[in-house]
Amino acid sequence: MIVSLAGKGIAVEQPARGRPRSEAVERAIIEGTMKLLEDGVPLAEISIERIARTAGVGKATIYRRWSGKEELFVDVLRAAEPEDPERLPGTSMRDDLIVLLESLRQRGLANRDSAILHNVHAQMKTSPKIWAAYHNSVIAPRRRMGIEVLRRGQLNGELRADLDVELVNDIVVGPMLVRAILHPDAELPDDLAERIVDTLLAGLRPVSSPVA
Repeated sequence: MIVSLAGKGIAVEQPARGRPRSEAVERAIIEGTMKLLEDGVPLAEISIERIARTAGVGKATIYRRWSGKEELFVDVLRAAEPEDPERLPGTSMRDDLIVLLESLRQRGLANRDSAILHNVHAQMKTSPKIWAAYHNSVIAPRRRMGIEVLRRGQLNGELRADLDVELVNDIVVGPMLVRAILHPDAELPDDLAERIVDTLLAGLRPVSSPVA
């Protein structure tokens, strides 16, 4: 199910669970939460009761859709962030890695352009429950996807078989994280993902593997 945030050009895919959902109600809840964030209300002060009042719904309506505010916050953030790629090219390990890093670059740009996202991400790390929910629902699946791409690369002979793919994933993602997240003033040129991947793969390919 896709929920569109009116006026924001944002869409979020919600997993189907339980009874069919009302898109209008979900949109009101997500937009109500976003309004509170836009008004500068700290995450710690945003309760289900406050969200319900802002969205014009009952608390039970929210709890039928989300187990608590942590789960709801994750969906709100996912709605505000650029969408993850629905699928990878699958043409080569290099191409897949570039798509994954480009997605991270786009999230970095969005975080710079949106005061709300920047503020919420900073606050989220001080809330163990919210951070855990975001990590489990968003960050961990992204990491698993990158590791799977590298494992396929080893099987296809695109990556040395003796390498620890979890460590390699960190090495691939690290430079983009440094530029996109840790150093908000660093440049994020359009070709950055491609340059990072090609620079790293030059030393990670099997010796006999031709350069793409």
